[in-house]
Amino acid sequence: MPDQNRCSKCKDTQPLGFDITMAFQPIVDLREKRVYGYEALVRGTNGEGAGEILSRISESNRYVFDQTCRIKAIELASKLGLKSRLSINFLPNAVYQPEACIRATLAAAEKYNFPLSQITFEVTESEPVQDPVHLLNIFQSYQSRGFATAIDDFGAGYAGLSLLLDFRPQVIKLDMALCQGIAKDTIKKTITQGIINTARVLNIEIVAEGIEIQEDLETIRDMGVYLIQGYLFSRPEIGRLAVPEGFSAD
Repeated sequence: MPDQNRCSKCKDTQPLGFDITMAFQPIVDLREKRVYGYEALVRGTNGEGAGEILSRISESNRYVFDQTCRIKAIELASKLGLKSRLSINFLPNAVYQPEACIRATLAAAEKYNFPLSQITFEVTESEPVQDPVHLLNIFQSYQSRGFATAIDDFGAGYAGLSLLLDFRPQVIKLDMALCQGIAKDTIKKTITQGIINTARVLNIEIVAEGIEIQEDLETIRDMGVYLIQGYLFSRPEIGRLAVPEGFSAD
């Protein structure tokens, strides 16, 4: 269950103690030849990668880190003129009360005039969740406010298809371990096709992550996945919203 004592003390949380920024990586729509949205990925202001930043996160600063990432993503996306979807990763174990912990996000969206309907909150399948009922409550609370929800790195963890039935996200993002090399791997194709078929029945959108070579792109596309994210189109970039060649920004 969420920690009520810590929830009541959120307003007294100390500063994060280090600066962060965001890199933005486009998600393209192959059907419409446009950018579907951008994922905000945490980076250090001195060039530190996500791994180095995440290694600094502890139980004592988890909440303020999660809140800082949300606010920074919205602020920078707005300043860069993002008009499509914005995907923000969140830490479910840093959310003590969905209604209370979302206040800073709502305030940032209002301050920077960023529509809530354009925000997707992602949680990775492999993120250890102490209380699945609490995560379901977060998803339902966010969806009721107009946010979309997504399960990232789908296929990487142990929970599998039951997550789709329990949480009913609007989006799943196929883990790059499934997508990379799929053109030559029958087992990956079989597993991925099963996920795709289930998602279609549940009316869940699918994004393929980590696409780096044309052969894998063609295989994923032929399986009916048209939302793509990966180095084949663009690396994450700080300070700009990259628009891959041949695609429109909106």
